[in-house]
Amino acid sequence: MGRKGKKENEAPSKEAFDPLAVEVKMPITVVLLLSSPEEDILSKSCDAIYKYVEKADENKITLLGLGVLEPLCQLICHSNTQDYPSRLAVHELGGIRPILELLDSDFVAIQHLALKTLQILTTDKDTRETFREEEGFEKLMDILSNPEFADLHVEALRTVVHCLCDSESLRLLHKDGGLTKLMEFVVKAPSPEIQSSAAKCIAMIVKCVESHLQLHEQNVEKIMVELLSVVNDSVKTAACQALAAMSSQLAKDTFREQKGFPVLLECLRSESYELREEATQAIFNLTADNWLNADTLYKVGGIDILVLKLRDPCPRLVANVTATLSNMARQEEIRCNIVAHGAIPLLVNSLSSPNTQVQINTTQCLAVLVSDVDSRAELQRTGGLYPLVMLLQSHHNEVLKNTCWAVNVCATDKPVAVEMCKYGALEMLQEINTSEIRQNRFSQLAMDNLLKSNLSVKYSLESYLTPLDIITDGFYDVGKTNMGQRVLTLEELAKQPVNTHQAIIVINTGEHVSEEKQNAESEIPSKEETKTSRRKREEEKRKDDAQKGSAEKPWKLVQDVAVRNLVNEARRSILPLKDEREQYAALARLVSDSMGGPVEKEKLHEFSWHHHLSEVKYGLQSNIVPIGMVKKGIYCHRALLFKYLADSIGLSCTLVRGEYHRAWNEVLLSEKAPQNKDQQPQCRHCIVDLMHQPGSLLNVNTPAAVKYQNRPQMQFLYR
Repeated sequence: MGRKGKKENEAPSKEAFDPLAVEVKMPITVVLLLSSPEEDILSKSCDAIYKYVEKADENKITLLGLGVLEPLCQLICHSNTQDYPSRLAVHELGGIRPILELLDSDFVAIQHLALKTLQILTTDKDTRETFREEEGFEKLMDILSNPEFADLHVEALRTVVHCLCDSESLRLLHKDGGLTKLMEFVVKAPSPEIQSSAAKCIAMIVKCVESHLQLHEQNVEKIMVELLSVVNDSVKTAACQALAAMSSQLAKDTFREQKGFPVLLECLRSESYELREEATQAIFNLTADNWLNADTLYKVGGIDILVLKLRDPCPRLVANVTATLSNMARQEEIRCNIVAHGAIPLLVNSLSSPNTQVQINTTQCLAVLVSDVDSRAELQRTGGLYPLVMLLQSHHNEVLKNTCWAVNVCATDKPVAVEMCKYGALEMLQEINTSEIRQNRFSQLAMDNLLKSNLSVKYSLESYLTPLDIITDGFYDVGKTNMGQRVLTLEELAKQPVNTHQAIIVINTGEHVSEEKQNAESEIPSKEETKTSRRKREEEKRKDDAQKGSAEKPWKLVQDVAVRNLVNEARRSILPLKDEREQYAALARLVSDSMGGPVEKEKLHEFSWHHHLSEVKYGLQSNIVPIGMVKKGIYCHRALLFKYLADSIGLSCTLVRGEYHRAWNEVLLSEKAPQNKDQQPQCRHCIVDLMHQPGSLLNVNTPAAVKYQNRPQMQFLYR
């Protein structure tokens, strides 16, 4: 290397404005700077945009939304704008060697320009290969080893950062003792710029797994923790980048032992946009798959700061914080603390973010956080269910998978499941599960859980309830609904005018309501109530409604005293029976007696159940009919009542819907214990006859059972 001449002292122009060091924190600011008349600002702005879009595809979308295309297109025609084709041309025309030769120049300005040019050229992989072949890496290390070239060290280190993207350059670095030299720069750098650039080199080296042990032996974790306490934000940012790249458990544990989390958290309070962003990335990586680090971060007050940072306008920072909370929330104590600090409402806001990574991490975090009833209720209360369900429309696989996971967790609560169904969650999941591309390991689980928590919808869509599907108050039978069609809620159905379609049968004993409230609310008339008294009561109700004005009153489900009495009767008369066959038979007779008694098969068409239900509907002025008011019921009504009463007293049965208003219950009967102890007791499946010979138990697949399940050919039922 040639010796450099002395720098010429140039008197600054009196008309020139002193340079300003401007720190840019937001993408919109960089976009505005693209309209600057100063070429230096234009160049730096373009470079900043290039680095920003290289980080993630979502950043490209952000810049497009900020209108970056128009000023960039104008700069294409600029007389001095650097671009990729120009870099490629320099390489193809053999320009690397002459540029390297300029490093031997006696003029400082030429050396600086040569290094800056090499910084740009080495962003290209093929150019870096030629750069190494021309021994450019060795020349850089020579500059860094020579104290006389201290003013070139910053540019040289920045070029080294680009070179270290390749494993071959890393090999050269280790071969020539360059790692030791870089660590010396990090510890004893004469300026923050050199220290920052050296730390960025370490961040590139850490990405190579083979370098971890060597760096650890040189106390890299301790040094990075020390750099987090310096004044310069650029140095701190570079240290955070290095820490984020430390993926080995050894490095993570050493960082914790060096008490690095408190100083790393302090970086989140900085006004520097880039430092906060890189600090959250480091925190996320250091807590990933490391419970001790997550626990340590919690104990030093990390939750307070992290939850607060969910309000930050930077999408990448929010994504990092959300991912960190997911790491930590897998411990129950920490999860409860995160929820207590108000994370759920802030995460609800993030659900509407256009940033894909924010969506991925937020849905994952919610899936972990809402693992108890209270947190799910808070998610519902803060309006989080609607934006969560809307993300089921996403065509991004990771967003969709995590959304299905969160929906699956939320669906374990009935009120939450009902509300998500109201927003169309079931229809969306049906579409997802029929797509080979969009279905995932959580989509079917989410749909099953939604149906399990909303048996009314499950029965409408699948026409089948298992013995484990326990019917409770609020269940309603709206009839068969096709897949992809939304099942309306009871409240929505209640607002419809009375029509000629089949009645919606509902169950509601009101047993969960306090006695005082029961007395204050309307009750369905019992069997003994006369038509005259019922009409009088309905007339009084209409007058009361008219006096209250035209304002719409909140809808509520009235209580069914008649079915409540049936439950009590079943408990009194059936539970004492010892034989399960006798219990099922007695329950079948109770159901039959309450719905019109036995009906001969040949006279089924004379059983005017349809006319009876029409009268009840118009008497109530509602399409919704409490099951206790059905005094003439056929297969579908009796099977539903049998299932409900059986569930209420602890008997086991299914509920299956067939065609033409057919429905039946299947029960499992245990035969007598075999004489041979080695034999297993035999069981048989039976269909319960509720219509013709109530109490008869028909073996499945026998002609009698099949005939009960299907409409005879020349017989027509009212539809």
